[in-house]
Amino acid sequence: MRPAATIYRLGIKELWSLARDPAMLILIVYTFTAAVYIAATAMPDALHKTPIAIVDEDDSPLSARIATAFYPPYFMPPAKLALSEVDPVLDAGEYSFVLDIPPGFQRDVLAGRSPAMQLNVDATRMSQAFTGSGYIQQIALGQVREFAQRYRARETPRADLELRVRFNPNLTQTWFGAVMEIIDNITMLSIILAGAALIREREHGTIEHLLAMPVTPAEIMLSKLWPMALVVLLATGVSLTFIVRGALQVPISGSAALFMACAAMHLFATTCMGIFMATLARSMPQLALLILLTLLPLQMLSGGMTPRESMPAFARNIMLAAPTTHFVSASQAILFRAAGLEVVWPQLLALACIGALFFGVALGRFRKSLGMPG
Repeated sequence: MRPAATIYRLGIKELWSLARDPAMLILIVYTFTAAVYIAATAMPDALHKTPIAIVDEDDSPLSARIATAFYPPYFMPPAKLALSEVDPVLDAGEYSFVLDIPPGFQRDVLAGRSPAMQLNVDATRMSQAFTGSGYIQQIALGQVREFAQRYRARETPRADLELRVRFNPNLTQTWFGAVMEIIDNITMLSIILAGAALIREREHGTIEHLLAMPVTPAEIMLSKLWPMALVVLLATGVSLTFIVRGALQVPISGSAALFMACAAMHLFATTCMGIFMATLARSMPQLALLILLTLLPLQMLSGGMTPRESMPAFARNIMLAAPTTHFVSASQAILFRAAGLEVVWPQLLALACIGALFFGVALGRFRKSLGMPG
């Protein structure tokens, strides 16, 4: 019982140290509130109520069909303009896109010719212009193709592809962005807090005081892991409840309890990573550089930003040793697809094995940094 009591009391000391660090407290609150909300809603490549206008020089059923195909949430209801008004409204920045349908457009389509429509784009909104141009092209050509097939004299047999989007029917990027931001922040904050806890002891000169006490390096290390993991886990639960489900209205399909259990297993590995980095660094700036170099590949290659299937085989195989790969896979399955324990147990097992490995490596490095035999 003595080791458990020692780990508990030293952990309470870490919580009090964190409570007296306003910078860390502000970071925790911001990371799991404003940062999640901003990342989910401020996506520059997403179209949301984009202003568009149409110059209908054809005034035909086909041109009217094209005009009604643009609707919220991606586009505002299209405004009708005269051809002479195009340049002034684009110069004033009133519309991002102006689609010009030329005279005789429907007649040429039904005659089998390939008439051209003109799309005027305000390229000062660069990311929106690039994405929106592709959307408009697909929408307009799709309407033309369907209209022509209806009026074709001899319609050739064809197969239709009926799309059914599961888990996110409207392809709302907010749903994906909010959850992925929480996953990334769990990794980032757990490494920072665990590493900073050890660096703080070294900078304040209290690590020698701990060594003078009847405690082992393993007890010291565990006393820094569980309070930091607990803080991040509690912040995750609050963010998932009040920011994701509350403010952003993102539906969570699966079990929040199973996700929290998966997050706890992931925190075991990432806090050990933070302790290991703290044994390599000698100051907070050095620790920050190490974390920066580590977080970028962990976030970019774990499957959260880009599907792992589109990555080179070498990168996929290397990232199997990273806890974020398995955590992202399990979290997406639980929160998006309502997967149960029978589906995600391989990821949980992988996280447990990786966490145990990191714990052993971090403990060995911690003993070495203290000048103690392994």
